[in-house]
Parts: sequence; structure tokens; C-alpha cells
Amino acid sequence: MLFYKKAVTIYDLTFLFCTRYIDKRDRTYDQMVQAARSGKQNIVEGYVDGATSVEMCIKLLNVARGSLMELLEDYEDYIRTRNLKRWENGSDEERAMIRLDKENNDSDTYLKIAQTRNDEAIANMAIIIIKSAEKLLYRYIQNRGEHFKRNGGFRERLTRERLKERNER
Repeated sequence: MLFYKKAVTIYDLTFLFCTRYIDKRDRTYDQMVQAARSGKQNIVEGYVDGATSVEMCIKLLNVARGSLMELLEDYEDYIRTRNLKRWENGSDEERAMIRLDKENNDSDTYLKIAQTRNDEAIANMAIIIIKSAEKLLYRYIQNRGEHFKRNGGFRERLTRERLKERNER
């Protein structure tokens, strides 16, 4: 899943960012790393649980979205409180990053780029990837919800099969 690959990148970038720019004793360090981890891990758990419970899948994927949005807020706070430049909509930097985000989902690529960038650039990169992952995740959740409305979940399918078998007897 594309949003999972983006979540891995977000976690890796956040870990690098926090290690470099935030004191490990600062509560923000743990908050950001845990929010990035939670986004990634809840996608995994939601996807696995989705095999038997669409409802649980949707709940866990929404938890992942919430974690990513919390992390987005942390990056925006970091930029704002340090008077750094937030890439403007349509700026050359933003357009280049959006293009890269559409073309590449390999965490190593972003980590290589981040090695030569400062905190402002990495935070802006992370913001764009988080927004992209959140949009994909939102669409997937909407699709799963529509599928559930049309077809039901595991329990509903079992009930239909049970009733079908009963009626055939």
C-alpha cells in the first residue's frame, strides 16, 4: 500500500529529524517519534485486522491518520516557533517536493536527501509527505467504508453463508 510506504518514510525522516534537531530529553522528541511510529504501526495492524473486521480496520486506520495529523502539527509548530520558512503553496521548493513525492516512495531516497538538508528543509519535506499519506489513507478509509456498506463484513458474510446452508437443507 502506497500510504504505508509513505508512513515508513515519515517515520524514518522523523527519527532522523528528531535525533538531529530535538534534545532527547525534550518531550517533543518522544511525541514526534511515537506519532510517526503510531501512524506506521496502526496501518499494519489495521490492514491485518481488516481480514476479519472491516470496522476494526477502519478504526485503526483512522488512529493512524490521527497520529500523522498530530505529527504534522508538531512539524508546523517547529517551523513556526523557530521563525523558519514554511514552503509556500506553489513555491519552487514545494512543487519539487510534491513531484518527488509522486515519483518516489523509497525511504532511502529521502534519507539521502535529508543528509544534506537543514531542519527547515527536512520539516517542510515531512509536511508534504505527511499530507500526501493522509490523503491516500483518507481515500482508502472511504473506499473501505463504501465496500462495507455494500457487502458487509466478515460476520455478515458468515451469517449469509449460514442462512444459505440452512435454507438448502
